Amino acid sequence: MLFGQNMRPLTSLVLISLILLSVSSFVVSGQDPNQVEDDSNFIVDVVLPISLAYIMFSLGIGLRVSDFSSIFTSPRAFATGLINQMVILPIVAFGIASMLSLSGEIAVGLMILACCPGGVTSNILTKISGGDTALSISYTAVVSVTSVLTLPLIVGYSIVHFMGSEAPEIEVMELGLVMFLLTTIPVTLGMAARHFITPFAEKAESVINNVATILFVLIVVAAIISEFDTLMDNIALLGPAVILLNVVMLGSGLGSSTLMNLKKDQAMTVSIESGIQNATVGITIGGLIMAPETGSSLSALSLPSGVYGVMMYLVVIPFLFWRVRVSQDNAS
Repeated sequence: MLFGQNMRPLTSLVLISLILLSVSSFVVSGQDPNQVEDDSNFIVDVVLPISLAYIMFSLGIGLRVSDFSSIFTSPRAFATGLINQMVILPIVAFGIASMLSLSGEIAVGLMILACCPGGVTSNILTKISGGDTALSISYTAVVSVTSVLTLPLIVGYSIVHFMGSEAPEIEVMELGLVMFLLTTIPVTLGMAARHFITPFAEKAESVINNVATILFVLIVVAAIISEFDTLMDNIALLGPAVILLNVVMLGSGLGSSTLMNLKKDQAMTVSIESGIQNATVGITIGGLIMAPETGSSLSALSLPSGVYGVMMYLVVIPFLFWRVRVSQDNAS
């Protein structure tokens, strides 16, 4: 009986999400809804947005209001990580793109990635590595909301700077609205489900998170396969660029945590949140800003996020092993 009674509110939440996703695809395309079926790319306009919304919903369903207490109980740690993510990360990405002379589309794709929140992946890695999970969740939730404003502004400037006359037209307000529909609303709906149908949400959370993880892997793999030729043409610069971004931001998180004299678990969390971005957001937003070329499934703007989604583990996993080993040695 409990399961059946709780299905109605969850179904309502899902239906609202799907309606909002449909509206957002029309906002991005700027076309009449009757023309979308003929002119739009099904993967970019439907599959990616719905997958992203689901992943963000999975984040929200694991959130409680109490998870945000670290904002007030550990304001110094929270501010340190937030500055790394919201200020230092875009500056570093801009510097890397300029220093390595990345092509316009690839440079903009790197900037899109730098504006993305941490996502569920950073929360999981924080928990596994013994970091402050509540602090990690607070970062992800707050940055997911604030990126609705920061991503359109930073990316709008980056497109003009790096692509010049070849820059696609972008409406900052519309992009902000799309970000709101695809990230903030699903997270809010997930939190609402957690609050109003707690027994069901707690039972379904692990399944929902597993599906979200599978979606993330599939999106990243599809991004690389569909744009393999473009990847090979740019791998000499794109590979070092995403690895360098990862290394610098992990180091920035660790260095700023040491400077602010944070606790070990907080320092681990700040490092992870500074160095890990939600590649799914980057892939989706890249496709929504600029449609894929004929014969391609994903936009070139999505490529840096797709490559990053794989290569970040080459840096993050050794980093986490090293930090855990150092903590164990210091404890003994």
